[in-house]
Amino acid sequence: MMNKGESSSSGGGGKKLERKIIEKNRRMHMNGLCFNLISLIPPHHFNPPKYLSQQDQLEQAAGYIKNLKERIEELKRKKTELALRADATNNNNIIPTMSSGSSDLPILKIGDFGSNLEVVLISGLRKNFKLHEIITIIQEEGAEVINTSLSHNGDKIFHTIQAQVKVSRVGVDTSRICERIHELIS
Repeated sequence: MMNKGESSSSGGGGKKLERKIIEKNRRMHMNGLCFNLISLIPPHHFNPPKYLSQQDQLEQAAGYIKNLKERIEELKRKKTELALRADATNNNNIIPTMSSGSSDLPILKIGDFGSNLEVVLISGLRKNFKLHEIITIIQEEGAEVINTSLSHNGDKIFHTIQAQVKVSRVGVDTSRICERIHELIS
């Protein structure tokens, strides 16, 4: 015959055992996820390549991902620079360069890629304008800015703004955006 103390302790023991099993399954799942992440990182990235704790491996994986993101941004910048140098025959969907005065700067190019839009503005160090005003123009014309980047090379500043059309059925008038931005930067 069971007394009251025994029945209550066995019920509590069952809950403890259940929590232990749940916690064990959670740890196994997390270990599996960490293993999957670490397996995606090239082995030569780990410094030193000897055995590392899981925490050290995760820190190095985070560093690797950060390096990849920086490399992607650098490649995007280079891609933009190369696109600006491309022949006019390859730029069939890009509005022609608009410049002001006798100088070649600023240069404005707008790429219309269906529901995506890319505005590239190259200016000199001496030409000042407010980037938020350009972003406002793009937004007023029906596009949502999703990414901006700024880089410089020598005495040139490269502004790249990527936007997405809010209503794809309506689209945006890229020539109107070009005119308004040109008025702003001239």
